[in-house]
Amino acid sequence: MAETRITWPRRTVLAALGAAGTGSIVGQGSVGSTADEPSRSEDSFVSHGIERIEDLFEHHLELGLHHGAQLAVYRGDELVVDLAGGTLGPEREAVTPDSRFLLFSCTKPYAAACLHHLADRGRLDFDDRVVDHWPAFAAEGTGKASTTVRHVLTHQAGLPETPADDRPEIWDDPDSLAGSMEAVDPEFPPGSTAQYHTLSFGWLTGELVRQVTGQRIDEYACEHVFEPLGMDRTHIGLPDDEPHDVATLTGFDASDTLVETDVSIGSTNQEVAETFNQESIRRSLVPGANGVGPARELARFYACYLNGGGLDGTRLLGPETVEEAPSVQVEVEPDETVGSGQRYGLGFQLGGALPDRHGIGAPLANYGHAGLGSSISWADPEADIAFAYVTNGIRDDFQNNARMAVMGETVRRELA
Repeated sequence: MAETRITWPRRTVLAALGAAGTGSIVGQGSVGSTADEPSRSEDSFVSHGIERIEDLFEHHLELGLHHGAQLAVYRGDELVVDLAGGTLGPEREAVTPDSRFLLFSCTKPYAAACLHHLADRGRLDFDDRVVDHWPAFAAEGTGKASTTVRHVLTHQAGLPETPADDRPEIWDDPDSLAGSMEAVDPEFPPGSTAQYHTLSFGWLTGELVRQVTGQRIDEYACEHVFEPLGMDRTHIGLPDDEPHDVATLTGFDASDTLVETDVSIGSTNQEVAETFNQESIRRSLVPGANGVGPARELARFYACYLNGGGLDGTRLLGPETVEEAPSVQVEVEPDETVGSGQRYGLGFQLGGALPDRHGIGAPLANYGHAGLGSSISWADPEADIAFAYVTNGIRDDFQNNARMAVMGETVRRELA
């Protein structure tokens, strides 16, 4: 019975998700097609290049996997794919390339980039202890005091869950959030293993930024990351002086679930959607989960890293920092404690873990981040591609992994 449940849905879902886009993966398409030379054979329905990517993008919308989506791809320093389709919610206006989506954990690299920026300018070192910059974080002589900035960025700080996770009423109060991080004891010795820090990752990085600079991380990110790169629609948390125009999330029922969804807020996709659709949550300070912005700006962020830390004449980071940030820091085998296996850089999830949303057999050098059941972003140094696929439909792990992997691999193969 177990064999039937696993094998049949995999074939069915993959066939449905990839009907318009996986021909090149199995050898039907032209791997050499480029964005400059899209073509469609007169004697075949199979498309190639950007046209094939467009077909798959529309196919996912037609399947009802989400109400709306954006797909953006940079090759080198050029935006070669910039698609938008569907609606901002079940009863809302059409998605445009400038529409903003909630990015969930695709926000984490934005938070990490603030620490990359500070390290690049010598204001902290990745191997500094957290207490060197944030003395109240832990008492000297305790195991918690050995936590380093590197541990924070690689989910090794030992604080995967904290009381703050379940207290949305304090999510816009940096002092209360810092106090929660200071009061909690690690679940495991810092540096001993990696366990995904769903929300605490953002609050730890955020308070480090505030302790070093005196600025909230949302302000620091705007000034030193987003504005220099021309990411005018992107923020960590929706600013109070901007309209609440972010796409409405929809949580879809489980179907053929192979891996249980386990999140700190709510126990179902619908509950998570209801929580993060609240304007108060979207305007809070959740640097690990409530970034907002369009896919084209998310892809632009990764294009900056791929281009050595700069883009269009703007230098964000130096070459040493850009080289270290996506390098392998820790690899964790899957087990009942950590869940699926992970390979982490300094704030990035790396390709090669299973399940791998980066693509089917994605290169180990891939780095990026997924957003809960809905979105993904990454950089592929081998193909020189920066990719962002954002949606407003939260789906369970298997369906979402397949959706993201098939889209990513189609883009990789059609633009290589």
